[in-house]
Amino acid sequence: MTTLPTDPAQTVAPALAPSTAASRPAKRRRPLGTASWYVTALFVSSVMVVPLLWMITIGLKSRTAVFEVPPRLLPREFNWSNFIEGPQAINFGRLLLNSSVITALSVLGGVLTAMMAGYALARLRFPGRKVWFYLFVGSMLLPGVVGLIPLFQLYKSIGWYDTWLPLIVPAFFGGNPLFIFLARQYFLAIPYSIDEAAKIDGAGHFRIFTQVMLPLTRPAWITMAILAFQASWNDFLNPLVYLYSADKWPLSVGMASFISPFAGQTPDWSYYMATNLLYMLPPLILFFAAQRYFIQGLGSLGSTTQK
Repeated sequence: MTTLPTDPAQTVAPALAPSTAASRPAKRRRPLGTASWYVTALFVSSVMVVPLLWMITIGLKSRTAVFEVPPRLLPREFNWSNFIEGPQAINFGRLLLNSSVITALSVLGGVLTAMMAGYALARLRFPGRKVWFYLFVGSMLLPGVVGLIPLFQLYKSIGWYDTWLPLIVPAFFGGNPLFIFLARQYFLAIPYSIDEAAKIDGAGHFRIFTQVMLPLTRPAWITMAILAFQASWNDFLNPLVYLYSADKWPLSVGMASFISPFAGQTPDWSYYMATNLLYMLPPLILFFAAQRYFIQGLGSLGSTTQK
C-alpha cells in the first residue's frame, strides 16, 4: 500500500523547482563594462595601426611634403611612383632574392632540427636525456651577442666570411633552443600508445616521426616557422657582421643604405617608407595566412601534459 506525504509542500516543491530555475534571468553583461571593453580595444588597436597608417602617408608624399608643418595626415598629391623609384634606388629585386634564399634555408633547418631534437628528448629513452634538455633550456639565458666575436673569428678562419654560410648553417644544428623546448612539450602531450601502435605495424622512428608525429604537431612547427621567418627576415646584426659585399646583403641591411653616409645629407624618407612597406609585406602575409595555427600553437602550449 502506497503512503502519500502529509505535507503538501513536499509534493509541490519538486514540481516547482525546475520551473523556478528556468525562470531565473540569465546574467547579462553590463553596458558600462561592454563600452569600457570596446574603448580599451579601440585604443590598443589604434596604437598599433596609427604608425602603419603614418608610414603609408609618408610613402605617398613627395620629398618636400614630408617636412610640412603642421604635418598633413593625407598628402595633397599621391606619389605612387615612390613605390617604384624607391626599390630601384637600392636594387630591391636582388636584395629580395638574397633575403628569400637565406630565410627559406634558415627556416627549414631551424624547424627541422628542432622537431628532430624535440622528438628525441620526448619519445626516446637514452641516458642523460634530461641533462641535455636542461642544457638547451639554460642556453636561452645567454644573449646572442656573447658569442659574436668568437663565432666571427671561427667563421673567418674557415673561410666563411662574406658568405651566407654563417647565416644558414647554424640553423641546421638546432640553432634556436626555444624551438627545441616547444617541440619537446608538444611531443610529450601525445600519448605513447600511438607510438606502440605504429611499432606494431612495423614502423620505425623515422616513419613515426615523419608520418605520425609531424601531422599531429602541425600547430607547433607552423608556429616555429613563423617565428623563424620573422627572426631571419628582420635579422640585421649578423648579415652586417658577416657580409661585406653589397650584392650579398639581405633586405634588412639594404634598407639601411637609404641613410646616406655623407654628413648633412637628408635621407629621402618618402622612398624609404615606400620601400619599407614592401619589405614588411612577406611577414605580414605569412602571419595572416597562418595565424590560426600560430594562435593555436601558442595557446595549447600551457595545456601540454604527459599522457
